[in-house]
Amino acid sequence: MRKLGLIGGMSWVSTGIYYDRINRIIHKRSAPMASAPMLVESLDFRELYGLENEQDWKRASGVLTRCAKRLEDAGAQGLIIGANSMHKLYDDVAGAVDIPILHIADHVGIAMQKAGKKTAALIGTKNVMTESFYRKRLVAHGVQLLAPNMNTVDALDKLIYQQLMVGKVTRDAERQMKTIITNKAQEGADSIVLACTELNLVVDVDANVLPVFDSTRIHCAAAAEWMLESDA
Repeated sequence: MRKLGLIGGMSWVSTGIYYDRINRIIHKRSAPMASAPMLVESLDFRELYGLENEQDWKRASGVLTRCAKRLEDAGAQGLIIGANSMHKLYDDVAGAVDIPILHIADHVGIAMQKAGKKTAALIGTKNVMTESFYRKRLVAHGVQLLAPNMNTVDALDKLIYQQLMVGKVTRDAERQMKTIITNKAQEGADSIVLACTELNLVVDVDANVLPVFDSTRIHCAAAAEWMLESDA
């Protein structure tokens, strides 16, 4: 199998989900004793939290590109960034290494295109929901996106950063997400994109009022598929 590098720690909660899910797919698809050949660098999220201005993001770009280079030098043949919001820096990171990086939004878009979904509600952190770096990747795959509701954006940001990223899962959060998804269905969405790697902790991905495209699950599946592909 190809060796995968995972840029993690954003948060440690989602990094654990990535490692577990990728290995479960490899185990199922390969052999009973198989495990995924991975290099994982878990960054200190304190260096990457609360990015507000261009200088902050430039500093964050340096953190991620140095991490990517270390993983490449250590033998990774391809990379994934284990956070939706940090894909804002995808071009910087991809330009710093000579190995492929699987873009999370591209694989979500491919999955939605295959499923024939056209009008989605994008749910994630504020920068994912409101900025173009993520939205344009989905639109490129023929997906129309509802305009973000700023009240929902602020509520989600608080939920994600104050609870889910520190491993706190509550019934209130589950009810809040169910209400948000129900409202999006009423607004005309035919599907939901969970564009935050921890949101699957409080959303039933397999049984909801709308089809849910979980970016974490899709990204992990794409990574495992890439690992199992032959270079021949």
